[in-house]
Amino acid sequence: MASTTAPHQQGGGDGGGGSVSKPGMRKPVFVKVDQLKPGTNGHTLIVKVLSSNTVLQKKGRNPHLTRGGAATAQTRIAECLIGDETGTILFTARNDQVDLMKDGATVILRNAKIDMFKGSMRLAVDKWGRIEVTEPAQFVVKEDNNLSLVEYELVSVVEE
Repeated sequence: MASTTAPHQQGGGDGGGGSVSKPGMRKPVFVKVDQLKPGTNGHTLIVKVLSSNTVLQKKGRNPHLTRGGAATAQTRIAECLIGDETGTILFTARNDQVDLMKDGATVILRNAKIDMFKGSMRLAVDKWGRIEVTEPAQFVVKEDNNLSLVEYELVSVVEE
């Protein structure tokens, strides 16, 4: 008669399992912006949103392919300058993430990854990560250390 699955646990959340640690789950290690390196992922950070700029907003082509039965699918992408007391970096927010990345907000980025765009680093959170709005942070953002302004060049290493 009763269902054994809880409907509120969909979406890969932690499910509120209390203090029981699941195999494969580990306590998040918070990193600072200046520790981010190209080609890395799995980062958890607390950052402030300095600015959010919508760079793409277009309606979807086929409403029948949308999840949740919405009449029109919309793609939204915003570039957000985020940072902490060690530096800043550009964050690419997609769709619902755009609404969370408001100017002045403090957010926790979980399982964030570094994408390379035109030779510079961008931070992103895909479907395996999460963005949470949290209480305002007490730190002052170091705005003169923008990691997204550093250009990287792909160099082939020949092993002898």
